Amino acid sequence: MNVMNTTIESSETLHEDAPTLASASMLVEVNISNWVGRKKDKRASAQIADQNHAERNSVRAIKDLLTDNDDLKAITQHVTATRAVHVNMTMPWSNSGLRLLPTAQYFKYQQTMTDMQNEFERLAQNFLDKYNDAVIDVQIKLGNLFSRDDYPSLNELTHKFRMGINYMPLPDTGDFRIDIGNEALAEVKQQYSDFYSKQYSTAMNDVWTRLHKALTSMSDRLDYGSKEDKKVFRDTLVSNVTDMVELLRVCNVTGSSQMSAMANNLEEAMSGVTPDALREDDYFRAETKAAVDDAIKALPSLDI
Repeated sequence: MNVMNTTIESSETLHEDAPTLASASMLVEVNISNWVGRKKDKRASAQIADQNHAERNSVRAIKDLLTDNDDLKAITQHVTATRAVHVNMTMPWSNSGLRLLPTAQYFKYQQTMTDMQNEFERLAQNFLDKYNDAVIDVQIKLGNLFSRDDYPSLNELTHKFRMGINYMPLPDTGDFRIDIGNEALAEVKQQYSDFYSKQYSTAMNDVWTRLHKALTSMSDRLDYGSKEDKKVFRDTLVSNVTDMVELLRVCNVTGSSQMSAMANNLEEAMSGVTPDALREDDYFRAETKAAVDDAIKALPSLDI
């Protein structure tokens, strides 16, 4: 393993022949809706408040309509995992839910999210197939709290499970085709240019922040002097860092020399590094930690 070379540019430089943000990336959003099977019970809320001499608006009794139904729980867990994958493979762009997807990441993202969508639809159908029986079974569990009006019909419920992925081009800063007068148009263009620059910085900072988290975690877990003092860590401690090499490359949408250098140096530094070797070889572990610490020092200033 080679020690990290820390001669990396201190700031981003966008060269004239580098790809533009608009040409090397697109916007993507994932919309997921799913029935969670919970509902406030007003009558039970009022009873609890009255029994405890509390104001009625201070208590909320939430019913689990299917009482920890495994099939519904599987859908909820899958939705959480899908959103996490979406976030991990993209970069932030706007508060509306749109995220930046590098074109270099498109095919991997599209295949991954298609698989997630297919699994979502399979899980939803499996739940729907058993829904009516589940409603019958839960009546005893809920006792007097059961009300058939709380449960949508099977047809209504079918429309509550939806997942869609939308792709759209990223407008360039000069792409405004509106007739509002030259002065107003110039102002709108400047506002978008400012927004564009801010969102680009936010997207890049997100990548650097993820890298910082992976590197500092690794440095912390490797910070011990002997096997007797060793800290326990999972194999993912290494893969979390090596995975960042690919992320740095695909997210380098404007050809940043700083990001390219960091990816190259990390790839070299992590060559041959395995979890078992780190656990067993004190010298190798110390050498790896030194390389990781050098990488942390080479990171740009982050607001974290």
